[in-house]
Amino acid sequence: MAAPIIGSNASGGGGTSNGNTRTVLLLAFAVFFLLGGVTNINDLLVGKFRDMFQLNHAQGNLVQMAFFIAYAAFSIPAGIVLSKLGYIRTFVLGFLMIAAASLLFIPASSAASYGGFLGCLFFIGAGITVLQVAMNPVITTLGPAETSHSRLTFAQAFNSIGVTMMVYGGAQLLFGNSQEFDPARATAEQLQSYRVAEGAVVGHAYMWLAILMLAIAALFWIFRAALDHAKADEVKLEGTLGLFLHNRRVQFGALCIFTYVGAEVAIGSNLRDYLMTDSVLGLPKLDAAKLVAFYWGGAMIGRLVGGFILRMFRPGRVLTTYAAAAISLIVLSAVGTGTVSGWALILVGFCNSLMFPTIFSLGTEGLGEQTPQASGILCTAIVGGALIPFLFGTVADVTGNIRAALIVPVICYVIIALFGMWAISHPSSNGNNGPVFE
Repeated sequence: MAAPIIGSNASGGGGTSNGNTRTVLLLAFAVFFLLGGVTNINDLLVGKFRDMFQLNHAQGNLVQMAFFIAYAAFSIPAGIVLSKLGYIRTFVLGFLMIAAASLLFIPASSAASYGGFLGCLFFIGAGITVLQVAMNPVITTLGPAETSHSRLTFAQAFNSIGVTMMVYGGAQLLFGNSQEFDPARATAEQLQSYRVAEGAVVGHAYMWLAILMLAIAALFWIFRAALDHAKADEVKLEGTLGLFLHNRRVQFGALCIFTYVGAEVAIGSNLRDYLMTDSVLGLPKLDAAKLVAFYWGGAMIGRLVGGFILRMFRPGRVLTTYAAAAISLIVLSAVGTGTVSGWALILVGFCNSLMFPTIFSLGTEGLGEQTPQASGILCTAIVGGALIPFLFGTVADVTGNIRAALIVPVICYVIIALFGMWAISHPSSNGNNGPVFE
């Protein structure tokens, strides 16, 4: 999940087109591809760690809490760091943070420590937040200003493709060679040995991620001259609290970012277990995990066609329609069985595709100079990805039925639909602020 810029804008106009600039732009697209996959592979880690540590649903969803809480903790500080260090040093810092956190997976897997894994995910989330805060505006500055929208759209496509491919490949990596193990019959030594063996798969994957992040950091540093013209503005925190307390549009937008990210992550995180349920598809672990990629693939397809839809219809109407479709699919999944139940929930991914940029543009619409502060507020609301999946898991545990927990995303999408209706009846005099990268 990528975040918009937090209180910082690229200044200095569009960059000139030269070899170094094109190289850095290609590297930036590659980073979007990787970060999309690194973020959403957490959906599979929820199931992996549930199997390894015999966790209930709420405990398993602590994976997302550890990761997404970093958005609330580091978004605004990352904007301050960007204004002080500039783009290249901020990029390098972000890559090094992810690399260091990834290497920490090795001792965590050796100790088979769930708490250790959660700590690693928190610091990876922090590094990704730093990168995302800097990456969005730098895409606009690497080329002519008049083509910045196409570059953002292209980067968004890379992000979605990365998510789909890496989740599918991650399913094979994490579950392809999983041992059949019955913890109820195992001794303490056998259980620990099983966890260490399964954890080694995770540790090995993140070791290669660390090496890749270090290599990309070096490449960005080598081609740093391409960003000499780009300057990051000072972060303005003054007035942010007042804007949030007194602007209904920002309040509603922040609430919807919170609920959208939470609902999307909650479904993705628990989809494997849902598809394994006998009354749904009754799939084995590996097959169910691979179908999670189709959930994110639906979002990828929706984003590819979304530009045409948003040109034809008002954003508020699109948001309400997509939210209503998501609600209908979830209800169909909850009351249905078999193939209908499973694929109805997978198709919610398509409905998610346009929600983030639409909510973001509507939530910051017509704010002028206050847009950076509003962006910071809305990005901080991404912390919904930490809290709502945990609520989903808690409902599933309390009721003993994962279907019952689907009421949580339904409530989230109802709130989003209401915001779309509100936006239709409360248009801004200045119109939309343009596309926002997710």
